[in-house]
Amino acid sequence: MQLGNDISAVVTGGASGLGAGTARALAARGVKVGILDLNEPRGRSFAAEIGGAFAKGDVTNEASVMEALGALRKANGQERILVNCAGIALAKRSVRRVRETGGIEPHDVASFRKVIEINLIGTFIMMTKCAAGMMSLEPVGPDKERGVIISTASVAAEDGQIGQVAYAASKGGVASMMLPVARDLAKDGIRVMAILPGLFLTPMFDTLPEEARNSLAASVPFPSRLGQPSEYAQLAVHICENVMLNGGTIRLDGAVRLAPR
Repeated sequence: MQLGNDISAVVTGGASGLGAGTARALAARGVKVGILDLNEPRGRSFAAEIGGAFAKGDVTNEASVMEALGALRKANGQERILVNCAGIALAKRSVRRVRETGGIEPHDVASFRKVIEINLIGTFIMMTKCAAGMMSLEPVGPDKERGVIISTASVAAEDGQIGQVAYAASKGGVASMMLPVARDLAKDGIRVMAILPGLFLTPMFDTLPEEARNSLAASVPFPSRLGQPSEYAQLAVHICENVMLNGGTIRLDGAVRLAPR
């Protein structure tokens, strides 16, 4: 897809982290960017900074998603690009021994469900609602393309660590959706891909001490550092522009393979 000012994009979780990096990169290419996020103050401020639009939305709630998409489509027109970056992480073992009491505690269902609802079901809702809108568009370019959907999985989908059962399950589900959804949408000219980022500088790392961040960076074979949101954004932009990328996943990780802990 040729990017420019006749193209509209929606980025979930676009107020910070990977989403903000992607929103900035798309805006720099002339794309009309709409940010869908729960953080309204940050979202509105960042949207104004990059010349985009903002709508507050909860990706787990269909009514909220449709209201937010309606506002963004009113501002920018029907999106041809969706980038799903909204997500949360959780560190909790499937079963753990409680030192203080000597008891055994299974993973609570409520927090597992919350991670699945945001990371997996939220991605599914956004994919289906945006794809339905894209199907109404006229195809463009020599390949008659209508749109592209990029979702964020994680290397944890393939090598999840101790305490990542909920996160790995949610991201594994995102990765597994790519091929069937791409096949569903192929006849309508809508491509579907997922990026599996490794260790990236995002708000999820904000609470870690510097020593812990340095240790994580050193575990990456090359380059031995944490990834930058701009590097995720580079790949997202390339996926938008390379029409042969469809139905798959791409690891973006500096060759890291997560250790058990």
